[in-house]
Order: sequence, then structure tokens, then C-alpha cells
Amino acid sequence: MKLLWVDEQALLHVAASCCLCFLVVSTGLFDGVATEVGYGNYAEEVVTWLPAFVAMPFNCSINIGYMLLGIFWLHRWRKTQRQKDFRRMYMKDIFALMAIIYGPVQWARLWTQSHRTAVLDQWFTLPIFAWVLVWCKSILDGWKPLIILLIEGLSLASYSLCLLHSCGFEVALGCHVLGALLSALQVQRRYGDSTSWMYFWLTLMYCFGFITLKLLDHSLTQWLLFRRLTGHFWSKVCDIMQFHCAFRFLERVEQCSVLKVQM
Repeated sequence: MKLLWVDEQALLHVAASCCLCFLVVSTGLFDGVATEVGYGNYAEEVVTWLPAFVAMPFNCSINIGYMLLGIFWLHRWRKTQRQKDFRRMYMKDIFALMAIIYGPVQWARLWTQSHRTAVLDQWFTLPIFAWVLVWCKSILDGWKPLIILLIEGLSLASYSLCLLHSCGFEVALGCHVLGALLSALQVQRRYGDSTSWMYFWLTLMYCFGFITLKLLDHSLTQWLLFRRLTGHFWSKVCDIMQFHCAFRFLERVEQCSVLKVQM
């Protein structure tokens, strides 16, 4: 069954994971986790006469980009692939749905400036990086649902490191980024070509831009370019492009793997 170009199983997978996160956060389990809350954490000036959900118009509106990216990739391959490769379509649809959901979650954090939406914003980041590892392993080893559940389960559970140390999220995120990087290098060595290699480096470049611009959000306001469209805004542009290039990389190595198998 297809719903809005999405395989029903992929939709249920993402919906179940999101509901689990919402449920756990609503219990107050992570209320003691360190997060950044308050407009002072952003360099963009608040426009007081605008509604709260667009009080920082540029930082808020850029989150539409994640949703548009996800919708674009949901429709990608749909006309040419259809039911030819369930694994490939499933991996893509999950990743695209993650992008669609991540935009509103970040927007909710900016809108409410509440601790729990900040927790969700942090937590949802982890399975996104974990899915790169899952997708790469599926290209290398084929369809193994138990491995998918194990990786996703460990990814979601790793956020509990925040309960042990104030830098727990950074440690968990660093492990996820490293895992995604190593798995991408592995699949590139086996199946990649110059095109996938280009997308690999573009993804890394945008990842570096995302981190740097976000950390320097306030410092960059001394430059005219970053006074209205601040470092945080441009970091989200880099994040969206990082997402897109990761899609392109995975799409390319998928194509290369099919060609090598057929040879």
C-alpha cells in the first residue's frame, strides 16, 4: 500500500520511532539533560510583532527546506523503480521521512523555546546519522531486518548518555558521525566511483560548514553578511545540503553496486 508516495511499512517505522521518543520525553525522563533554551542562544534578533512561531523569521522558515528536501526524495525513483527493489525504496523513504519530520521538530524548538522540544531536537539527530550506517550496511550485506532494528535501537538508546554526563549528547553524536563516516568509506571502497567520491567530500564539507557556522553564530554578526542571515541560518542551509549530498552519495553507490553485480 502506498500513502503519498510512501511505502506503508516505512511510514509505520518512522511513526513508531517518533511516538516512542515523544512518549519517553513526556514522562520527564530527560528533564535534567543539559540543553540550550532561550532566544539569547541565537544571534538573530527576535521580531516582537511577529507571532511566536516566526519570531526569528529566517531561522524558523529555513526549516521548510528539510520538508521540501524530504518530499523531493520521497518522489525520487518512484516512477522508475516502483516495486523493483523494496530494500532500496525502503531505505530511501525512511531517510526522506526523517528529513520531513526533523524540520518541524527544529521549528517547534525555536517556537516554544522549551526544554522538551530541545531534547527531541537533539534526540532525533542520532537516528538520522544511524540511518546512513544502516543504508550502507544494506548495500554491503543485503536486507537484514534484525541488524536494522539493532542499530536503530542502539542509536535511540545512546541518548541516555545525556543522563550520565553533561556532554553525553556530544559523545553520542560523535560516535554516530564516526559510524556514518566509516560505513560510507567502506561502501565507497567496494562500489564507489569518482561521482560518489565527489558527493562524499561534499557531504563532509557541508557537515564541517554546519558545525562551524552554528558554533560561530554570535561571533559572525560583526560581518554584514551574517547580521540578518546569521550563522545559525547558514548552518541550517549547510545541514540541508549535507542531507541532500548524503542522499546523492547513497543513490550513486546503490547504482554502482547494481552495475557491478550485473557484470
